[in-house]
Amino acid sequence: MNVRRSAAALAAVGVLAAAAPATAADPSPSAPSPKAAVPHGLYGKGDPAYDGVWRQSLTLLAQRTLGYRPAGAAVDWLTGQQCANGSFTAFRAEPAKPCDDKAKSDTNSTAAAVQALAATGGHGGAVGKAVDWLKSVQNKDGGWGYYPGDPSDTNSTSVVVGALTASGTDPASVRKSGKSPYDALPAWSLPCDQDGGGALAFQPDEKGKLLANADATAAGVLGALGKGFAAEAGKPPAQDACAEAEHPTRQQVADNAGAYLATALGRSGHLTSTLPGAKDQPDYGNTADAVVALAADGRTEPAKKAYAWLEKNAGPWAVRSGPAAYAQLILAAHAVGEQPGDFHGTSLVRSLNALGPAPSMDSATGHSEESEESGDSDTGVWWIVGAGLVAGIGIGFLLSGRKQRRP
Repeated sequence: MNVRRSAAALAAVGVLAAAAPATAADPSPSAPSPKAAVPHGLYGKGDPAYDGVWRQSLTLLAQRTLGYRPAGAAVDWLTGQQCANGSFTAFRAEPAKPCDDKAKSDTNSTAAAVQALAATGGHGGAVGKAVDWLKSVQNKDGGWGYYPGDPSDTNSTSVVVGALTASGTDPASVRKSGKSPYDALPAWSLPCDQDGGGALAFQPDEKGKLLANADATAAGVLGALGKGFAAEAGKPPAQDACAEAEHPTRQQVADNAGAYLATALGRSGHLTSTLPGAKDQPDYGNTADAVVALAADGRTEPAKKAYAWLEKNAGPWAVRSGPAAYAQLILAAHAVGEQPGDFHGTSLVRSLNALGPAPSMDSATGHSEESEESGDSDTGVWWIVGAGLVAGIGIGFLLSGRKQRRP
């Protein structure tokens, strides 16, 4: 591995000139212009009305997995979005004004912000208020819906579980009418003998039927395991196939869901998204989420296979989609132990950091971006040699924009 990565690191020096312009490109050239100017400190240029807090939270979390300390302006923007009751909305154009009915608080934005602020550290008050709000809107089945009062669903429940864990709260201890989120999740798991067995539904349909949903399944794996977005590889499951149980434990829910995802990804290496009236399209975002879920459940082989597919195909999607997409890919790389600094000839790290205020380096870690890309100190030597060669032929400026150290 050391020899292969050393060679790749040296070769990458030669392609920096080609890769650099792409990382500075508008992340969403085809997206409509924002109705208002994008606020200072917020990552991305697209309209933040529906995803401002979400994309900022994923960005800060991804930076922390890399060892970076997010810029103060970026963290301040996120904390400034919090409502007085502790909740977050998708985006508040005028954060100085009190939250009202027009800016409806939701569990997903709030839970994502909790995970990000807990990772950055130093925001215990904001995290505590947000967690208290999440507890206050828990449903009687132990789960959460997107908005307070909505029926519980797998995705919302799982992202809240991740927030509780990040805050140091045991999700099993958070109960409403005697039920925790770990009681809610098994109710959405499809029996092994049914079509889509092992998968989780988003929520029951109008007739109470459960339909397999890959997005909900990926979220449900993390929720059942008590993990958040920045999950690392777990222990291999006891068995590869779906195993029926009358009263499945949360580990069994996760393992069965992981088996479903492994099978779904095994066909092509990616998940698909079907739009009405359109052919099946690759679903890059859900595939990235599935990589994290599979790794968290200890299924590293199918996770790495799917990540390899993303590495070959997801670059243009990330450029179009912006910071949240880059963050998802970085979190996928983190889960499987891959190097996001060398993503099929470009750097997810620099691409993400270029979309907002530059993060700083954490002296406690002291790794360089070069070591992130190369994987060990020996390959760092190759970077030094390569950089010297580049400088010797008059294009040393290619490395001038690189961060010399990262946290």
